[in-house]
Amino acid sequence: MKNLFLIRYGEIGTKGHNRYKFENQLMTNIKTALQSLGAEPKVTKTFGRIFVETNFDQLDVVERLAKVFGIVGICPAKKVDLDFDEIKEKALELIRAKIEKNNQLIPFRVTTKRANKSFPLDTMEINQQLGFYLLKNTPDGSLKVNLNEAEIDLTVEIRENNAYVYATEEAGSGGLPVGISDKAGLMLSGGIDSPVAGWLAMKRGVEIMPIYFHTPPFTSERAKEKVIDLAKELAPYQPGGLELEIVDFTKIQTEINQNCPEDLITLIMRRQMIKVAQKIMNRKQGKALITGESIAQVASQTLDSMQVTNHISDLPIFRPLIGFDKTEIINKARKIGTYQLSTKPAQDCCTVFVPNTPETHPNLCQIEEGEEELVIDELITEAVNNTEVIFL
Repeated sequence: MKNLFLIRYGEIGTKGHNRYKFENQLMTNIKTALQSLGAEPKVTKTFGRIFVETNFDQLDVVERLAKVFGIVGICPAKKVDLDFDEIKEKALELIRAKIEKNNQLIPFRVTTKRANKSFPLDTMEINQQLGFYLLKNTPDGSLKVNLNEAEIDLTVEIRENNAYVYATEEAGSGGLPVGISDKAGLMLSGGIDSPVAGWLAMKRGVEIMPIYFHTPPFTSERAKEKVIDLAKELAPYQPGGLELEIVDFTKIQTEINQNCPEDLITLIMRRQMIKVAQKIMNRKQGKALITGESIAQVASQTLDSMQVTNHISDLPIFRPLIGFDKTEIINKARKIGTYQLSTKPAQDCCTVFVPNTPETHPNLCQIEEGEEELVIDELITEAVNNTEVIFL
């Protein structure tokens, strides 16, 4: 027997003439997210709603759809004819299934969404008559009406050709469907911040391509494995998975360490990383770069430092965490499941090569003078050409 899910979206509903593009991208992402379960589900849409029909287990479907950006609510629903008696029967079936699992008095309400105005009963009449019917046909002491703090919200949607009844709604991740906002490179380290920045970019519809800078023997294989694990944790949020680019940055890092002023090493390193990442994204038709920087969180994240970093790139550099404090970032990392991985001990090059007294208010002339002894164009080309690609 097929399971039916009514999918609610939020921000997509505010779009104008291009709304169909967002809906179509969301439908594609839903199909992709469920492909691993077996045969492709049937995904259809009507105005304001998407419907998914599958033979898959309900819990498995909800688990995957909860990570599809663009979805606000996932509602296991029953489809019935536009007949009030059928609606009452199906509603009673759902309510009985709820109260069987609970021996206490359950507060409930009925919510009707009447998109089809030709239905003979109006919203208030449906709410009142259906609520009375449910109270009358369930054991005394099992239900009580509570419009403000209902534990069960029995919802009826009266649409053009059918009615849909549901008593459960699982939360989605919201935002916009990944892929609707083009592609960007994520500067992914093993820290707490950058995975959260990538997650927030995906929530705005951006398809991310993580780029990790590996510097053996300065950093260990454990650091690389940690980043791969972080990318795996992000992958379910991007239907179709992630393409992780691992750049061997050792030769470039060595050149920087040997030929640049110590107080500028962190900033020059970041500028060269941006240069490498930009070349990778130019090959992949990427439109931007994303970092996990937040204003004044560390010495290299001042406005002056960000300005000299921006200057090296022709692509825009987005910083989704720019106004977050550390507590907010940590809370978000816990929510998306990356925090425990990020706090495992393993140094990356951003933490290994931190000078004792870093420059916090550099200017561009100062940085360019500090880079005068660098001869790394060939090293950058070599790093880009030899990037290791892992599909997750």
